Amino acid sequence: MRRTRENDIATVTLCNPGKLNALNAAMWQQLHAVMRTLSDDDSLHCIIVRGEGAAFAAGGDLEEFHTARATVDLALAYHEAVGAALAAIEHCAVPTVAAILGPCIGGGLEIACACDLRIAGHSAKFGAPIMKLGFSMYPGELHGLLAIAGPAVTKEILLEGRLFTADEAYAKGLLTRVTEDAQVFTEAHATACRIAAGAPLVARAHRQWITRLSTGQPLTLEEKREAFRFLETADYQEGLAAFLEKRPPRFRGC
Repeated sequence: MRRTRENDIATVTLCNPGKLNALNAAMWQQLHAVMRTLSDDDSLHCIIVRGEGAAFAAGGDLEEFHTARATVDLALAYHEAVGAALAAIEHCAVPTVAAILGPCIGGGLEIACACDLRIAGHSAKFGAPIMKLGFSMYPGELHGLLAIAGPAVTKEILLEGRLFTADEAYAKGLLTRVTEDAQVFTEAHATACRIAAGAPLVARAHRQWITRLSTGQPLTLEEKREAFRFLETADYQEGLAAFLEKRPPRFRGC
């Protein structure tokens, strides 16, 4: 796992050379820790998640399954750690963009679905053919895929076990956009810059409200009032002033 930063944009790179960035237990734990740390950084405006080289992530590292998941207790602990890493991405306070080249399979697909936006190259492949390996996707990991793909597409992915092209994945609602392979990281960075140019408190608020409204429960009066807390922020005053003065805003996240 590698973490870098350029101004207010961080990049988290999945690294497992020789295995198409397949994730082992240590990598899942590192991903969890890194995302928790980045989430607490108020100066950060966007996070790009990518794989090393020409692959995003080809699922879990199967070579360790004989030992890491040898019993029910071990398997539960292993996949609870995977679920915690995915939750750290999904609930990260900072917006996330997945930049996808090559295989985005199994655990890789789960990571991509946990991100807010997904940008893929035409050569990317998607799926979770674990039915061919004799095990099912842990419910704590299935949640993110189901939220993005919906029941029908999730059933297609898990029951058929076939791989999708990027264009198919886009048509099924799994991707934000598809671009040429050579432009994936450029487009992901441009997307991150557009996000970072906005008021960071607003980006965080929008993500929180989308999650809250997805529960289907009616808002309380207190929650409705909470939606107008932006009126008390310096960024709101700056945004209005910049618009009236016809200049770019200079947001400070407060």
